[in-house]
Amino acid sequence: MSNSDYLMVTDLGAEGLARVLGLAADVKRRPESYATRLSGRTVGLFFEKPSTRTRVSCEVGSVQLGAHPVVLKQDEVGLGKREAVEDVARVLDRYLDVLAFRVFKHSDLETLAANSQAPVINLLSDLSHPCQALADLQTVAEHRELPGTTLTYVGDGNNVAHSLLLGGALSGMHIRVASPPGYGPVDAIVSTARSLAAEHGGSIEVGSDVDALVAGADVVYTDVWASMGQEAEAEERLGLFSPYRVTEELFGRAADNAIFLHCLPAHRGEEVAHEVIEHDRSFVFDQAENRMHAFKGLLVHLTGTA
Repeated sequence: MSNSDYLMVTDLGAEGLARVLGLAADVKRRPESYATRLSGRTVGLFFEKPSTRTRVSCEVGSVQLGAHPVVLKQDEVGLGKREAVEDVARVLDRYLDVLAFRVFKHSDLETLAANSQAPVINLLSDLSHPCQALADLQTVAEHRELPGTTLTYVGDGNNVAHSLLLGGALSGMHIRVASPPGYGPVDAIVSTARSLAAEHGGSIEVGSDVDALVAGADVVYTDVWASMGQEAEAEERLGLFSPYRVTEELFGRAADNAIFLHCLPAHRGEEVAHEVIEHDRSFVFDQAENRMHAFKGLLVHLTGTA
C-alpha cells in the first residue's frame, strides 16, 4: 500500500497526473479488467458537507474495483468538534485502507494526512477540488490532446478554478480565468501554476475581461457563483457576476469546435444559459460520469494495484 496522499493536483506531479488520467481512461474502456483490483480493501468516504456526484461516484467506483466503501457523515464523526482531527485520523487509519474526505477547511486534510499512514484523498476543500480536476482533464482529453489546449474558466476563482489552474499547468495547457475584480483565484495558486506552466509548455492568464479571455478558447468552463457555505453572499454576487454568465453569445466567441464544461450542480439562467448546458458541444454529463472513472484510476494508482 502506498502512503501517498492526494490533497492537491500537484501531489501527483506531471508524470503521476498523466498516469492517473491514463488509468481512468483504461478503467472506462475495460471496467472488467479492474473489477477485483481492490478486493479485500476498505475505502472510507467522509462528508462534512452534502454531496451528490462525489458521494455516488466514489461509492460506486469503490465497489466496481472490488473494495468495500464505508460512508461517514459529520454528524456521526464530529470532525474537530466531538473529536480532534488528529484522533479521527489515527483511529480510522486502523480500520481503512484509504481515507477520502470532503471538508470545509483544507487544513483539516493536512492534519489527517499527517496522522495517517493510509492515503488521504481530498474530495473537496475550501482550497482545492483535485478529483474534479481529474474528471475535467479526462473529459477534455476525450476530445483533444491536453498539451496546447486553451481552457477558459469563467466565474468565481474558487477551489475548482484552483485545481484546473494546477492540473492544466502540469498538462501543458493554456489556462485562462475570467473573474470579477476581487473574485479571482488566490495569488499563491496562480504563482505556482505559472511556474508549472512555464516548465511544461503551457501558460496562465488571469483577468476580468471575459470576452477577451473566452475568445478562441477550445474549452469554456464555469461553476456556480456562490458555493456551499457562501449562501449569504449569493444575492450580492448575482449583480457582480451577471456579466460572466455563459450565454450562447459568449460561448460563440470561443473556437468553432469548442466544448462546454460545468462541474455541476448548475443554476440554469444564472452562471450558464439553459441553451449552453443543452448545446451539442456541452459534455457536462460525460464530465459527471468521469468523476467515477477518474476516482477509480486514482484509487488504483494510490494503492499500487495498477
